[in-house]
Amino acid sequence: MIEMAWPQIVLIGLIFIWSGFVRSGLGFGGALFTLPFLLLIHNDPVFFLPIISLHLLFFAGLTIVQSERNKNPEDSTSATINWPFVRYTLLIMIVPKLAGVIGLLMLPTDLMNIIIFSLIAGYALTYIFDKPMQSNSRIVDVILLAAAAYISGTSLIGGPLVIAVALRHIKPHEFRNTLFMVWWILVSIKLTAFVIADVDIQLLNALLLLPFAALGHLIGHRFHQQLLQRDSRSFYRILGWILLGTSFVGLSQVLI
Repeated sequence: MIEMAWPQIVLIGLIFIWSGFVRSGLGFGGALFTLPFLLLIHNDPVFFLPIISLHLLFFAGLTIVQSERNKNPEDSTSATINWPFVRYTLLIMIVPKLAGVIGLLMLPTDLMNIIIFSLIAGYALTYIFDKPMQSNSRIVDVILLAAAAYISGTSLIGGPLVIAVALRHIKPHEFRNTLFMVWWILVSIKLTAFVIADVDIQLLNALLLLPFAALGHLIGHRFHQQLLQRDSRSFYRILGWILLGTSFVGLSQVLI
């Protein structure tokens, strides 16, 4: 861990508990719902993104393996992976994903922070006003997935755009595992690009923070079915206001 005061270290640990919870409970949001808080503590996305990526590889892989092992062949609603959707998304997303990683490594840190906080503010408004992004055609699918891939390459926060497409193609019980497989493959590409570019992937820090993320993962895994069954609009609206406020604080730190 870089040199930080103990209160900052404690806050980072709590944020990674939250990261594990939302990733496991919702199937997305490990970066979207945590990166803005982390950037208020240390404003370098290249420091935190490898840690988040390594955690996603570990926990997404673990969840998929456990789900496939426990799947009941006689239960048509057992959690599973929609492989046609995985192939469909990857064919569209791989090239813009690589372009996004290049952008992350080349763009100035302050500009990247402005982009990240601005995107998160935009997502927050969709949650506040309960106006989720939606796709209604193949053309819109391609536009959203390509944009999501580039954004994910720069900051790992392209999830809402992929979900806008996924809702049109996959069933609720396939949702989490299918998205986890997409994230797993895309993040593997991102980490490979980091290694090729000689970026520090923060392996030691990822290991130190793994128990915190694991605690959140276990809590989120336990509440996953309840989160799917309940009306979560109030939860997202509150979260939207928090993300919007955090984005304004982050933008003010960069611009003022």
